[in-house]
This record gives sequence, C-alpha cells and structure tokens, in this order.
Amino acid sequence: MFKRLLIANRGEIAVRIIRTCRRMGIETVVVYSTADRESLPVRMADVAICIGPPPAKQSYLNINNIIAAGELADVDAIHPGFGFLSENSHFAQVVRDCRIEFVGPLSSSMEALGNKSKAKTLAKASGVPTVPGSIGPVVDADDALRLAHEIGYPVMIKATSGGGGRGMRIAHNDASLVSGLIAAQREAEAAFGNGECLIEAYVQRARHIEIQIIGDQHGTVVALGERDCSTQRRHQKLVEESPSPVITEAIRQAMMADAVKLAKAANYYNAGTVEFIYDLDRKAYYFLEMNTRIQVEHPVTEMVTGLDLIKHQILVAAGQPLAFSQADIKPQGHAIEVRINAEDWEKGFVPCPGKVGMYVAPSGRGVRVDSHCYAGYSIPPNYDSMIAKLIVHGDTREEAIRFLSQALDEYIIEGVKTTIGFHQRLLKDVRFVNNEVTTKFVDEVFLR
Repeated sequence: MFKRLLIANRGEIAVRIIRTCRRMGIETVVVYSTADRESLPVRMADVAICIGPPPAKQSYLNINNIIAAGELADVDAIHPGFGFLSENSHFAQVVRDCRIEFVGPLSSSMEALGNKSKAKTLAKASGVPTVPGSIGPVVDADDALRLAHEIGYPVMIKATSGGGGRGMRIAHNDASLVSGLIAAQREAEAAFGNGECLIEAYVQRARHIEIQIIGDQHGTVVALGERDCSTQRRHQKLVEESPSPVITEAIRQAMMADAVKLAKAANYYNAGTVEFIYDLDRKAYYFLEMNTRIQVEHPVTEMVTGLDLIKHQILVAAGQPLAFSQADIKPQGHAIEVRINAEDWEKGFVPCPGKVGMYVAPSGRGVRVDSHCYAGYSIPPNYDSMIAKLIVHGDTREEAIRFLSQALDEYIIEGVKTTIGFHQRLLKDVRFVNNEVTTKFVDEVFLR
C-alpha cells in the first residue's frame, strides 16, 4: 500500500481525499496556489507545497511543478481529483513515467474514452446505443449542415473534449447552426485546447442518467448503480440523486450492462462514469460520454451503497483486486446531493467570491456535508464557484427530500451569496417533487 499520496487538486475534493487517506494510514501532500494559502486542505495535509500563482495554468495545470512537488515530497501516488488534470492522459503518463502511481485509468483508456468522438466510435462498435449524428468531428460548416439535414433539427453542437457545458450549443435552423458551430469551436479551443465538435440529434425531453463503474487491474468491472443528474443549468449539474425516479429496473440493468461493456472494451480500470441521455418520449437511452475520473456527485453512490469510492480508487491503483462483486452491490434507500455554489442564483447564477462570515453546516441522521469552507475563509475568484456539497440519505425519495429541506434551512453561510435559496425553492416546486423535470427545466424556469 502507498505510504504517501499527493493530491493534485484543491477545495472540497482535496479535503475528501485527505480524510480517506487518514483512515487508511496514508500520509498526504497537497499542492496549492498562492490564492489557496489559507485553504482547509493546506491546513489538514501532512505536507503542503506551493506550486505557483493563482492562475490555474501556472499552478494546478502546471504539470512540471506538480511532478517536482511529488518528487520533492517522495510520494508513491498522485490522486488528480476531478477537473484540472484529472482527465489529461499526458499527465497520467508523465506521472507513471516518473515511477509514481496515478490514481486513475491507463493513459490509453483515457484517450479512448476521454474524447467524445473516440468514445462514441468505441461505444458504437461495442453495441452500446449512441445518439444519431456524427461519429467523428465535423470538418466544416458545410459538413455540419449536411449532417443536420440528415438528422433533422434541432441538433446539438458538442465539443469532443472537456465538459461542464462548454463548447455546447443547440441549433434550430441553418443560421443558428453555422453561428453556433463557430462559437462552440472558439469556446472549446479556449477551454480545452481542442476546437473539434460533433453534431448530434437533440433530444427534446431528456433526463441525464449516469452509471458509476469501478474496475480493477485484474479484469473485473462492477457497476454501482445510477445517478440522475437532470436538474442542471446550462448543462452544468446542480442536483444529483440515486436511484433515478424515472427509469424501470429493466432499463437500469441494461444501462449498467452497457457501461461495463464499454469499460471492458477500453481496458478500463479504476473509477469512471458512463453518462447516458434518456429520451422520456421514446423510453430509450443513448450513450453520451464517459468521465474517466471520480465525479463531483460520487457521494450519492456512496450513500446508497455504503462504499468509500476514494478508498477503492486507491486500492485499485495499488494493484489490489476489488473486494466486492456485482452480486454484492445492493443499493439501499434514496440519496440526493445539491451543489452549494458561491453564486447569485437570482441574477443568472453569477459567481460571488468573497469572505465568508458565519458558517454553520447542518448535521443529523442521513445528512453529510463535503466542504472546504469555514468562517473567515476568503473564496478566491480564480476557480470554480462550488464551495460545498450537501448530501442526504433516506429510506425513500420523499424522506430524502424532507431531510434535504430541513438541512438547507439549517445551513448558514453569511458574507457571500449562495445557491441555498435556489435549492429551497426547487424543493417546493411540484414539478421536481413529482419527477417531471427535464434537463431544460432550470433554464426554462429560473433563467428566463
């Protein structure tokens, strides 16, 4: 087992990894930018090493500085968390070339699945249902127009790299397709260094459902159930729950089988998430993409399965076989996670960095808070606005919603605007309570 692990990330995921490592008897090293000098991970880790100024390109995306920190601290492994370099196959290979273990899949698997175009090609070849549209990236506007006419409007323009809603546009006609393609290519190039885009059919009434998988280095891959991530704004998730309240057991089993099939086709091990779009009208699902890392919403799966996914990521990276089989996975109850962001949701979810005043997190049966926030903490403007995740678990969805409502009422974060108020309003909306939301719900109701 590893003796010392470096966390190439920040915020709540760094805190989350530190806590699991402590339970496993593993020392932790965190790297940080000068903007995070007073952050909770820096205070909690056994060793903290500054790797640069606030801009991510000069710190959390600086591979040379991270590797130098790892060598200086004599670490056995590097956990990338999510975001930043977590899906960068070059980084994963450099880590391993330096005789440090990367807590994640092989570089070859990341390359096969991290690019949406390559992943769709592999999914189609493996017999996994895919959204009608281009397999490879479109060549130019004429190519995009030809595909759109074959598929029929509306269509989705989607960057082949990255995520978080960047490089995505919906086109309803030729004019919006051409202008949207140009905008998506520019945005994707700026965000991911790759402006290539796909054109796919746009599912009008969709739910976003993903399957959590984990595999070991001995050929075993297990599906840990699904998460429904349909409540999102501008393609960015706000609420995640498990199990999905809209799919049948037959659909669930088929999705899990397809997720495992895809992972095995890519020789995949460690944690990963296979994302699907579920067409409410056709009662059919299509492969969307695969995230070759741990997800923000992984605690939802942990709450219903009782597993510590970070622990099992580390065990897999150390070469150990999975300690459970598919037959052992029997999710219990219902879990919901809401992301608490430092944003003014009443003004279009604009980021609101600043200094936190009073900070009181909720607690009690079935309540979990993952956060790096504390009273007096200054939220820097340089990074993602998420400051906490509030997760609840109940015997039923109705009970989980009640627990979540109470926990939100008890959550106190003063000094900055947050999305707590948004979630409180959402839980009172009959459409959310009755499972009537689609991926467009928040945009149509809260962002008009």
